[in-house]
Amino acid sequence: MASYHMLPYGGPDGELGASLRYLSQRFSMPYPELKGLLTDIGTEELGHLEMVGAIVYQLTRNLSVDEIKKSGFDTYFVDHTTGVYPTAASGFPFSAASIACKGDVIADLNEDLAAEQKARVTYDNILRLVDDPDVRDVIKFLRQREIVHYQRFGEGLRLATDRLNEKNFYAFNPSFDKKK
Repeated sequence: MASYHMLPYGGPDGELGASLRYLSQRFSMPYPELKGLLTDIGTEELGHLEMVGAIVYQLTRNLSVDEIKKSGFDTYFVDHTTGVYPTAASGFPFSAASIACKGDVIADLNEDLAAEQKARVTYDNILRLVDDPDVRDVIKFLRQREIVHYQRFGEGLRLATDRLNEKNFYAFNPSFDKKK
């Protein structure tokens, strides 16, 4: 069961990537409300990282050698024992290459919306595989937070689009359309 939880810890759609994505995107976000939104959600994602890490540790700390072998956790165990290491469920280590930070308000917010949906699907998949009620309760909570984040990023995208439309940004962008 612990290997399922590695994806939301350090996988491409996990909490570590989400926190780094949002806390990095905030620097180039042109609107203070959206900088605050990215800071708030990025910080919350760090809390989610701690929760998932605690689940992984609690599920692995007392495994016997037989349980480790039988569960397929042996390859992870050889590299990390029961240390919580950011990796996908497949064993691929975390890479910042899996996150996007374009510096464009519309591109970044759409990336954030997609990231929250991918995280929700990950939690949906975990819920399909796990029957431990204590683990399920935490995963259900995290899944609900992904839905809330998606809604908040949707509100942020609407705010940014309205502000850019007020400036007729898409029809004429002076910074790109100047004649030489």
